Amino acid sequence: MHGMTARPSSHAHCVQDFDYIIVGAGSAGCLLANRLSADPDNRVLLLEAGGADDYFWIHVPVGYLYTIANPRTDWCFKTTEDPGLNGRSLGYARGRVLGGCSSINAMIYMRGQAADYDHWAAQGLPGWAWQDVLPWFKRSEDYVHGADAFHGAGGELRVEERRVSWDILDAWRAAAAETGIPSIKEFNRGNNDGCAYFQMNQRRGVRWSNAKAFLHPVRHRPNLTVITHALVTTLAFDQHDGEKRARGVRFRVKGAPEAEVRARREVILAAGAIASPQILQLSGVGPAALLREHGIEVVHDMPAVGANLQDHLQIRMMYKVHNTRTLNEQANSLLGRALMGLDYLVRRRGPLTMPPSQLGAFARSDPTREVPNIEWHVQPLTLDKFGSPLHEFPAITPSVCNLRPESRGYVHIASREAGAQPVIALNYLSAEDDLRVAVDAMRFTRRIMQAPALARFAPEEFRPGPACDSDDELRRAAGDLGTTIFHPVGTCRMGSDAEAVVDGRLRVQGIRGLRVIDASIMPRITSGNTNAPVTMIAEKGAAMVLEDRR
Repeated sequence: MHGMTARPSSHAHCVQDFDYIIVGAGSAGCLLANRLSADPDNRVLLLEAGGADDYFWIHVPVGYLYTIANPRTDWCFKTTEDPGLNGRSLGYARGRVLGGCSSINAMIYMRGQAADYDHWAAQGLPGWAWQDVLPWFKRSEDYVHGADAFHGAGGELRVEERRVSWDILDAWRAAAAETGIPSIKEFNRGNNDGCAYFQMNQRRGVRWSNAKAFLHPVRHRPNLTVITHALVTTLAFDQHDGEKRARGVRFRVKGAPEAEVRARREVILAAGAIASPQILQLSGVGPAALLREHGIEVVHDMPAVGANLQDHLQIRMMYKVHNTRTLNEQANSLLGRALMGLDYLVRRRGPLTMPPSQLGAFARSDPTREVPNIEWHVQPLTLDKFGSPLHEFPAITPSVCNLRPESRGYVHIASREAGAQPVIALNYLSAEDDLRVAVDAMRFTRRIMQAPALARFAPEEFRPGPACDSDDELRRAAGDLGTTIFHPVGTCRMGSDAEAVVDGRLRVQGIRGLRVIDASIMPRITSGNTNAPVTMIAEKGAAMVLEDRR
């Protein structure tokens, strides 16, 4: 079964040994499989709960509309009813397919800012400062404009510019400049203060997921085994002379009996900020009281497993506009849809190449912030909620989010069953500072929309609407309009303290032969989209694994 998807019958009745077992073929797992199997002496197993990434809509950039909330490609999680969102529960997309979230996400290549990583290093994590991680970003990058001090060329992960333009977005960028947000060439150089068009993980108008970048080119390697539809049930541990060690992984493929595979060197959890803590808890590693509540034997009491959940909450203000075109009226026209399809078919250009957001801006919500702490994702479209049809009138959504939320949530198992959805509680807007930033960010958005550069489009706010003006009204509106940008991190926090789940080399504290390498290790969320940081974490983590071989 080397180098290809295994049938259940090929592993159900025997225990096999591998050097490394990677749980999760998402953004991190695909890169880890590539790097660890580059040495033919390493036998590597990659387990993915989802299926192959052969679904048409994965590859067309606008296809996220059909992959999110689709059980073929998404776990289709729901958050708890959130008091900060005025009692609402949100759909919480997580990739369930080769490539993971990189097969269904917005494709935006955003590293965050230098201050994010310098903060990690200042928490007692040497080697994680901006200057330390920049080479790992560059290593896997294939930047459309070539290599320079901040970018790499020739790597596997393609980074390109947008392939469609909108007059309203150009004008919004000019309006941002009029309100003190300078136009800059690009983000990703350490200081994102300014407004620029997002760069994306695409190759000539086609989504460039981490599966395409890192996994598919090496699937032929005889020392790499990939098993899809493999639901990990628990990790297996040995204990000898008081020392705990990860022995392997138990999993099942569809209707086949549960199988166990063993790791001679390491088990690596790369299942993401929701599934990695869930798997640890199911395996007896987590808060002891929670585990006992579900009848799970406590292997290692770690209260921080599943804690420290952070995410970016975007507040989706909406404006009708005039004297211009937006995606709304094109998508609602039979002719418009036909022309969009033709443009994509012939030139790989036009709206079908669009991520949800094309234009971004970073600024300070108030002058006391040392670095930009809010970000806009500006969209030439509006809709009531994700999955709803676009409105029929021309309109835009200048969505704004707090890059450094103080609110913290958690992920807890709800059942001993591996396939059951965990409890995902974000606790959005539960911190007073987050409410203050939300109000300031909404007022800042209004200043931009009232700037002279947008006057010819006569913008009219309809969400939440101009009648919503006091701080209390805006706070409530933030709860009504706020929604996730799908950036969960932090649930297996990296740190130098005893409370951290993993150390600075991503090793689970107190258990040998077990690492976590994915978004869950972030001590604090990066300021921006999280796929590029996860790719960097995997690149750096793979090097650590290879350095630590014994």
